[in-house]
This record gives sequence, structure tokens and C-alpha cells, in this order.
Amino acid sequence: MTGLASGVVGAFVEAWAELRVNKLRVLLSLVGVAVAVAALTAVVGLGSLAEQASRESSEKSGGRPATYTVSAYSSGASELDPALLDEEFRATMTRYGVSWATESVYTTRSVQLPGGLTDVSAQIVDPQYGEMHRVSIADGSWFVEEDARRMAPAVVVNEALWEQLGRPAVSSHPTLLLRGADSVTGVVVGVAAARYPDEAPSMFLLPSDERDLRPASQGGYVETPQYEMWLPPGSADELSTMVQGNLAAALGDDVQVDVGRSDYAAAAGDADPFRPVKLVITGVGVLVLLLGGLGLVNIALVTVRQRIREIGVRRSFGATAPRVFFSVMLESVAGTVVAGVVGVMVAILVVEDPRVQAFVAQGTVDDLPPFPVEAALIGLGSATLIGAVAGLLPALVAVRVKVIDAIRY
Repeated sequence: MTGLASGVVGAFVEAWAELRVNKLRVLLSLVGVAVAVAALTAVVGLGSLAEQASRESSEKSGGRPATYTVSAYSSGASELDPALLDEEFRATMTRYGVSWATESVYTTRSVQLPGGLTDVSAQIVDPQYGEMHRVSIADGSWFVEEDARRMAPAVVVNEALWEQLGRPAVSSHPTLLLRGADSVTGVVVGVAAARYPDEAPSMFLLPSDERDLRPASQGGYVETPQYEMWLPPGSADELSTMVQGNLAAALGDDVQVDVGRSDYAAAAGDADPFRPVKLVITGVGVLVLLLGGLGLVNIALVTVRQRIREIGVRRSFGATAPRVFFSVMLESVAGTVVAGVVGVMVAILVVEDPRVQAFVAQGTVDDLPPFPVEAALIGLGSATLIGAVAGLLPALVAVRVKVIDAIRY
């Protein structure tokens, strides 16, 4: 055991000494590996950022995993009472301890703008909607529970509607006139960041204010609300079934209750929805690394052929074939590990650069992920592996060198 350990240590010492002797040649041979490792690590790191951007974009539209939509409609002669549905839904959320739930109704409301009375898309939501759908705020703040108790309705407008209002500072408590059954002056408490280019003007309202803002033309008509709930992914299916059964029992046999999952993970099931992106990223990184390793193999073969006299002399002094094999192969491994460390450091500097992150994320990422540890491990592991593979063929050539070859060369 002691002899084996000393042999391994000796092989490492010889490999390091050889790298120091041939510093320029080693440096030139490892530049490509360092660049390849940096590219692979950066691709994995930027892929993680791109995946986060895609995930957040999906969560802004469909909700976080696992978000379920809840809707109900009457299947009999009598109409469903929206007030009863609202009461039963909120009571069910309390019963099952679901703290993340919101009403979600898409409608239009008339707003008095500088250009005249305009119908603006509106969404009726609870304060929990902002966290469930990652609503980004460009100015001001999202709804809080206290907004429901305001004398004047609280309104969150998007950037397009904010532009039409003249981009007033939210801190100055700007107002807008909402036309409905009665004219009501709403207070802008926040500006939601645009999600798409050329986004149409829209706004968010709280359910407690919605009843005063229905268009007068609707008369006694009351919109049937829809709801969303954000459930723990591990128990989401079971809990959603219980919610559906509870609501169906409370609302009666003439009411059909539908509960369905709406987030991006719904269609994928247990599969990773970002697997195709990861496979493409991994494939590009491996290709880059293989190209760097191929160049290292060529240079290593040339180097071994130039050292035939040296290797022959070592064999004449008793160096065994395994000793020669591991010393030559470890030269490549030691060099590529150093190149890997340099490449990973360069990749971290590139990926963590705010300008690079802004370009990749395109302003859609709220929670910038830290540099993934797995990217650094992949870079270092790949460098070690490519060093071992690249050193295998030259090491086999070195083992075949005989003492007589030292005389010939």
C-alpha cells in the first residue's frame, strides 16, 4: 500500500516538474482547454439564467407551480349567485389553510383619459395575485390588505396606461376617473412593469371596489368570478380534489365546479419542462470541450515524440511501464486541471457581469439566480476528464518506447 501511494505521489511530482520545464509549450497547449472550459461553464451558467427567465415569464402568465383555476357555472334553470360562490370559495380556502388564493376576472372598465372616455382592460384580483404571478412594479407598490379599506378605490396601472396619464409620480397620489354605475375617482398606488412590447393599456382593481365600477350599461348583471389558488406541489392534486368536492357540495347539485391546473408545469407532469433547453445547452458545451480536447491530443502526441530519447533513458534507469504511463498521462491531467480552474474563473466573471445578465434576461428576471455550483463542478470535472482522455493516447505511445529508441533518436 505504501509503495502504491509513493508511486502515485512520485508520478504527480514528475508530471508537475515536466510541466514546469516545458512551460511555454504547456501554456500554448492548454489555452484551448481553458477557453473550452470557460465556454462550457459559461454556457451552463447562462443557461441557468435563461431557464430562470423562461420560468418567471411562464409564472407571470400561468402562475407559480402549482396554481389551479377554480370556476363554477349553473347547469340548471336558476343562475349561480356570485356572492354565494365568493363566500364559499373563501371559506373553503380558510378551511384547508390555503393562504395564497385570489379572485381573477378579466373585464373592461371605462376610464376618463385626456383623449376622452376609453374602455380599458381591467383585471379584478386580490393582493395575493401579485406574488402568485410575479407582478413586477416599476413605480409605487402592489396592493396591500389595507387598500381594500380605502375611501377611494386603489388602482394599479400598467406602463402603457401610465404613459397616457402623463407618467405622474406615484408618490404624488395621482388619480383617474373611473366611469361606471357611478363615477368614482381611483387612486393609482402602483405601476406594473410592461410584460410585452407595445402592451395595451390595462389596470388591476380589488374585488371590494369592483362593484362600484361596473359599466352602467350592464344594469343588474353581475360577472361570475373565477378564482386561482396556489397549492403546495407535493399535495396539490389531492388538495385540489378536496376543494372541488367541498365547493360542489356547498353550491348544490345544479352547479358545476371545475378545477384545473394552469401553471407551466401542468402539461409536463413529472417531466422537466426545460429539459430540451438543457439538452441543447449541454450539447453545445460538450462540443466546445471536445474541440479543445482534440487540439490537446495533437500537441501531446507531438510532445511525446520529441521526448522519446528522454523516455528511453528513463526506461534504461529502471522506470517501469506503469510509471511512465501515469507520469505522461498525469501531465495532461495536471495541466487541464489548472486550465479548468482558470476557465471557471473567467466564466464566473462573464456570467456575473451585470451587462451580460441584463442581455440574457432581457429585464424579465426578478430573482437573479446565483452562479450555479454545478456549472463550476461540470467545468472542473470536464477539464479533468478531457485531460485524462487526451493523455491516454500519448501515454500508450510512451509505454512502447524502448531503451534502444534513446540511441536512435
